[in-house]
Amino acid sequence: MCYLCTEFIMQKNRIVLSEEIVMQGLNMPLVEEFYTLQGEGYHTGKPAYFIRIGGCDIGCHWCDTKISWDPEMHSLVPIERLVANALKTPARAVVVTGGEPTNYNLGPLTSMLKEHGIKTFLETAGTSPITGTWDWICLSPKPQQPPLEQYYDLADELKVIVFEDKDFHWAEEQSEYVQNSCKLYLQSEWSRYQGNVEVMVEYIKRNPKWNMSLQAHKFMHIP
Repeated sequence: MCYLCTEFIMQKNRIVLSEEIVMQGLNMPLVEEFYTLQGEGYHTGKPAYFIRIGGCDIGCHWCDTKISWDPEMHSLVPIERLVANALKTPARAVVVTGGEPTNYNLGPLTSMLKEHGIKTFLETAGTSPITGTWDWICLSPKPQQPPLEQYYDLADELKVIVFEDKDFHWAEEQSEYVQNSCKLYLQSEWSRYQGNVEVMVEYIKRNPKWNMSLQAHKFMHIP
């Protein structure tokens, strides 16, 4: 069981998550939710409602959402409210991201979204067993905590973050495990973009199975 599953107590107005809360999946520690255009990978430019869930036990040093790491910093929100908020928008797809959302039981949330005809997209490093029903799974594996094997068969999209040159080797290794139908993307870590982009363009030209993911939302200055 992941580190999130601790005793349920109150400490200085901070909620400490219990195993029961994690397993039930009826409440989520919400970091943020918003309606925007997707900025990364295969679905770039398409509108979607994002639900960012708190809690991550990977801890990439270059992470641009470190505020999501500690779930106890964020209020528990009933999934009914999350779905209701998504339905207030024209969104026909919901992206569940984190943090690492697979630390929670996502079955109830995806079932409720499906009841309203909403497509469900998951962004994950694949470190905990999958739950929920998904129309699209974007696997973004991290070398310090590789994904569970089940994700290689389930991934619709493989997105590898390039921080330094050795990440190309990690990307190639990971690409050997996914299905042939899986879309392959390389994405520069944002702070390294200027230094990485030329190298990445040339790499992809030499290895055309890969596509470039650009974090278009950051260029557009949208969430």
